Amino acid sequence: MSVSVKDLDPAFKGAGQKAGLEIWRIENFCPVTVPSSSYGKFFSGDSYVILKTISSKSGSLRHDIHYWLGKDTSQDEAGTAAVKTVELDAALGGRAVQYREVQGHETEKFLSYFKPCIIPQEGGVASGFRHTEAEEHKTRLYVCKGKHVVHVKEVPFARSTLNHDDIFILDTASKIFQFNGSNSSIQERAKALEVVQYIKDTYHDGKCEIAAIEDGKLMADADTGEFWGFFGGFAPLPRKMASGDDKALDSQPPKLFSIEKGQPESIEADSLTRELLDTNKCYLLDCGLEVFVWMGRNTSLEERKSSSEAAEELLRGADRPKSHIIRVIEGFEAVMFRSKFDSWPLTNDVAVSEDGRGKVAALLKRQGVNVKGLLKSDPVKEEPQPYIDCTGNLQVWRVNGQEKIILPASHQSKLYSGDCYIFQYSYPGEDKEECLIGTWFGKKSVEDERASAISLASKMVESLKFLPSQARFYEGNEPIQFCSIFQSFIVFKGGLSDGYRNYIAEKEIPDETYNEDGVALFRIQGSGPDNMQAIQVETAASSLNSSYCYILHSGPTVFTWSGNLATSEDQELVERMLDLIKPNLQSKPQKEGAESEQCWDLLGGKSEYSSQKIGRNAENDPHLFSCTFSKENLKVTEIYNFTQDDLMTEDIFILDCHSEIFVWVGQQVELKNKLQALTIGEKFLERDFLLEKLLREAPIFIVMEGSEPHFFTRFFTWDAAKSSMLGDSFQRKLRIVKNGGTPIVDKPKRRAPVSYGGRSGVPEKSQRSRSMSSSPDRVRVRGRSPAFNALAATFENPNARNLSTPPPMIRKLYPKSVTPDSTKLAPKSAAIEALTSTFERPKPAQSLIPRSVKASSDAPKSNSETNNNENSMSSRIESLTIQEDVKEGEAEDEEGLPIYPYERLTTTSEDPVLENIDVTKRETYLSSEEFREKFGMTKDAFNKLPRWKQSKLKMALKLF
Repeated sequence: MSVSVKDLDPAFKGAGQKAGLEIWRIENFCPVTVPSSSYGKFFSGDSYVILKTISSKSGSLRHDIHYWLGKDTSQDEAGTAAVKTVELDAALGGRAVQYREVQGHETEKFLSYFKPCIIPQEGGVASGFRHTEAEEHKTRLYVCKGKHVVHVKEVPFARSTLNHDDIFILDTASKIFQFNGSNSSIQERAKALEVVQYIKDTYHDGKCEIAAIEDGKLMADADTGEFWGFFGGFAPLPRKMASGDDKALDSQPPKLFSIEKGQPESIEADSLTRELLDTNKCYLLDCGLEVFVWMGRNTSLEERKSSSEAAEELLRGADRPKSHIIRVIEGFEAVMFRSKFDSWPLTNDVAVSEDGRGKVAALLKRQGVNVKGLLKSDPVKEEPQPYIDCTGNLQVWRVNGQEKIILPASHQSKLYSGDCYIFQYSYPGEDKEECLIGTWFGKKSVEDERASAISLASKMVESLKFLPSQARFYEGNEPIQFCSIFQSFIVFKGGLSDGYRNYIAEKEIPDETYNEDGVALFRIQGSGPDNMQAIQVETAASSLNSSYCYILHSGPTVFTWSGNLATSEDQELVERMLDLIKPNLQSKPQKEGAESEQCWDLLGGKSEYSSQKIGRNAENDPHLFSCTFSKENLKVTEIYNFTQDDLMTEDIFILDCHSEIFVWVGQQVELKNKLQALTIGEKFLERDFLLEKLLREAPIFIVMEGSEPHFFTRFFTWDAAKSSMLGDSFQRKLRIVKNGGTPIVDKPKRRAPVSYGGRSGVPEKSQRSRSMSSSPDRVRVRGRSPAFNALAATFENPNARNLSTPPPMIRKLYPKSVTPDSTKLAPKSAAIEALTSTFERPKPAQSLIPRSVKASSDAPKSNSETNNNENSMSSRIESLTIQEDVKEGEAEDEEGLPIYPYERLTTTSEDPVLENIDVTKRETYLSSEEFREKFGMTKDAFNKLPRWKQSKLKMALKLF
């Protein structure tokens, strides 16, 4: 589409370059900018153009354009608004979706810009911005309709106007009455109260009384009597005759027309398909309540204007005031348009280039307009954050048939692709203990055990009165929360459950369950020590990928393979995971392109392999939907520009972030519907209402009102007091409105740590705890000095070690007492042997953890002698712990660690000291003074930060 300077109205110069609203009013057939102080104030005699600009997560700007027509506007002004909307779209590069809005029948998207409502005023351009003198308050009656956004209309002040189906607001000089029709819903009543608050603030300066009147309660109180007094006393209300106009329009089958010389010509077709649309033409799709105008990419501006006029003429010739006109551009069709077609390609074959937008941008630039917002900016690359405290207690069960088997701490991070698992994670929240109960399904797990896992997990949640959040994850699609909770986990091939073993026996499938003495290949992935995984893949060269590192073993022979595109951080993860998969064995490093023959032999010979990173669904801009689920049929309504107040306690909502979805369940939802929350989430993924190619295996979180975790509330401006209020939506909102907008709630009590015993006999103490103590001032065990971590790891039995907490490499931790050569050859240095020899016993001891670290043992103590031995050993370790605790509050350097200048410790140092330090904790070798200079805080303050914040600071300083 060609665009010339004469086509661009001067009022639109610079429009749409930043997120937010821009409004123009049509005056003398020209758009005139409306000041932001008057946004939401519309006059029934005028026409307006409204631009909504949204900054998406990808960094680009998206636009929606609406033109609003007042009920008394002239036909010429309405036509001008329609044409100017097309021009504005051209100025923005021809990508915006355009909506026709008629007073009283606006779309929900449009009304969402002006929450809680718009109340158009009488008059037009002649009196619109003229300041009038204060006049006596006029009593008015309004009708309110809508469950999510409210359509407000002034109606005649008469008893005959009232009915049982709607909600009415009577605005008097000293009091505002809300009359709730007996057939209206609680949600509608609650939304109408937002309008009451708006009227109170706008027309009464926030100073007037509020009264709620219930239909049918006659003279129940003084407010009710006063209300009916305005209507001359109480009398029965007439029954409202339901209008079938909407239903008739909505049931109309779609009709497709092509626009030829400004006139619509019907297209006869057995079914609607994308192939019917020609890029050189414009089309009308009449769907009753919506009339779509589709504009091909190769159409001119004049053709687009004429097609818009044809749509206006179509509605003008019939009694269809409620119909909306929605205009879409080829390649940028709205979901509601694409959904009308029987088939629409998942990938658009039309080549949509940046030329159109680039030409418009260049044109505007020559006119001296800043065009930064018109060009697509680079995507904002964000490091995923878990938004969950990672110092909590984790318990894991493997599902076996209809039962679950508790896993010891040393095995809770060993997952098998043929099995299903249940995990319970309890962690400290902002004001109470939080809990997440989830299921993890291996790719090769059987359907029966998946169903059993969901049933068992649901019973755990139900037994805890639905306080915990619930989750469902599939192998390969784990969210960052799962990875951060487990911190490091291994996924082995095969399975251990009866269900899996019976399945492969029945199908005569070879058993590929992992054998530590056999040949196996693991892909190592993750972003750091708190998020790393080893995934067993097919032992073949085709499984390699240049962007990753791998561990390959055959019995005692171990190779580490580094792809040419792998980073130094990837290679560090290999070292850590190697200690979990094949501890105490020396590996043979292999660089891509320089592999040994033995390495290729184990992989079955050379083969082609990929170099692309394995893609994960990125988090997109969130969308909120209200859900209705009945007889296996899910219906959803999108809530635009949503806030926390849109979450109604009687309903179920879905927050769709593309990479994962959240099912929010209100406190007032019936029990049978609460139990269907996961099914609703599954149905949502199946239906894919936004046509965004959602994965059926995408993570699902079920969030209960009042127990919302931070990784859900981060999408809102959240007030915890609101979600803790009692009563239904109307009762809650009424308390807020009557108390001046402040929710009145009891401060929520801190909840005791959640634990589930069940049939498995899980002890109340969790299997693992990451925190040193309940005190928030304490540093978590992973933040301890390298010396302490190495010493604690030495006392552990390697076979019973908690594999989710890999011990550091000892050769890096004791540079003064261990020579580099000796550490490379021996699994345990002579210095460490001497240090620990006094603690060893003839009998192999169980895994020991200092008493300052709260964790349950893998098995109960067998006799008093063992207890005495372990207590003696623990007390000696604890004495070391106490000494370190004393040092935590000090800003002194750690004793026994050498001090190096910052320049030698960075990852880009030309004179590194790698042979003498633990490269994962480079910052600990800085002096206290230089640490404060570089980090802007003491070492103690740094150690108290969350791990992801530490990593981010270290990366910025090239120490990670």
